[in-house]
Amino acid sequence: MISFETALDHLLAAAQPVAEVRHAPITAALGRVLAKAQASTVDVPPLDNSAMDGYAVRVADVAQAGVCLPVSQRIPAGTVGAPLQPGTAARIFTGAPVPAGADAVIMQERCEHGDAGVVINHVPREGENIRRRGEDIASGNDILPAGRKLRAQDIALAASAGLPELPVYRRLRVGIFFTGDELVQPGEPLPPGAIYNSNRYALRALLEGMGCEVRDLGTVPDSLAATRDALRRAAVDNDLIVTSGGVSVGEEDHVKPAVEAEGSLAMWKIAIKPGKPLAFGDVRKPEGGKAWFIGLPGNPVAAFVTTLMLVRPFILRLQGVVDVQPKSFALRADYTWARPEARLEFLRASVNAEGGVTLYPHQGSAVVTSLCATDGLVMNPPGQAVQPGDVVRFIPYSELLA
Repeated sequence: MISFETALDHLLAAAQPVAEVRHAPITAALGRVLAKAQASTVDVPPLDNSAMDGYAVRVADVAQAGVCLPVSQRIPAGTVGAPLQPGTAARIFTGAPVPAGADAVIMQERCEHGDAGVVINHVPREGENIRRRGEDIASGNDILPAGRKLRAQDIALAASAGLPELPVYRRLRVGIFFTGDELVQPGEPLPPGAIYNSNRYALRALLEGMGCEVRDLGTVPDSLAATRDALRRAAVDNDLIVTSGGVSVGEEDHVKPAVEAEGSLAMWKIAIKPGKPLAFGDVRKPEGGKAWFIGLPGNPVAAFVTTLMLVRPFILRLQGVVDVQPKSFALRADYTWARPEARLEFLRASVNAEGGVTLYPHQGSAVVTSLCATDGLVMNPPGQAVQPGDVVRFIPYSELLA
């Protein structure tokens, strides 16, 4: 077995972003990966503007509170006013350009209407309540780096900089299939000895959540010939093939020999729990080239966890993402783990009201409820016993499902 760190390094070293780049309108760019750094085409804001509803004045005209100034103009947002004449004030609204000559905006709550104009009950300082041209973004400055998976706030930034579309890598094409004669689809009768195929739906949801274009080949019979045929079909127009089940060493586990016959296997058996029988390699395409291959364990928690911790960073790198590591947090253990494994363990855990971490009581690799009832994973090093008060490394699902 190889270590988790070695396996992850191997996966990331092998991954190269897809070559094709698309130009997506910003309305369709959410979740896509930026292929080229973007610079602003404008200053943001484009002009000095008011941060408040109030009155634009010259500081020199308000030497003391109580000064009354005639109101010479009204400037709503979207309108450029005339230069401010000395000894006058301009009624101005949030976002409106500050007129030439004005060097402060007095918020309306500090003003009163008088017979001869507006009474200013506050002595302003120069620049008060004025948002300066380009103070957020200067024209020509980089705003979004290449390799960024675009979030809602990134879309907002692109829009504020005047960018109508963004260059993004095309979506990763992932073919999936599942092995196991015992697997039955939800909604079908469940005969004796059969189980419902939860991995098919979990994996589809995870991959689609990562922005992949998923092609589902369904369930494949437990035979070498059927598995080889499924690999050949999946390799035709996919960048990556992901399977679940059949990667161990039982007589009915055909995925490993099928991959070795249709391509090559570079990695098998990772020193982690759950998820030891994970396989990585490639499958030949009939027209030349290859599709990457990852074989997941059949146990549902093992398949889910290895997808989050190993498949996800590999996919992100194939998509062109630069930073693929999830954030982890050092938190206090509010549990005892007295019998650690010799492998790295991913323990399903929750953060309690006191800021400590507690474990789900059943950590078996087939206990799907442990995924729904917890907040994330504790990465427990090999052989590491844990006592209450120890510091553990916790990765929330929110870091792994984005």
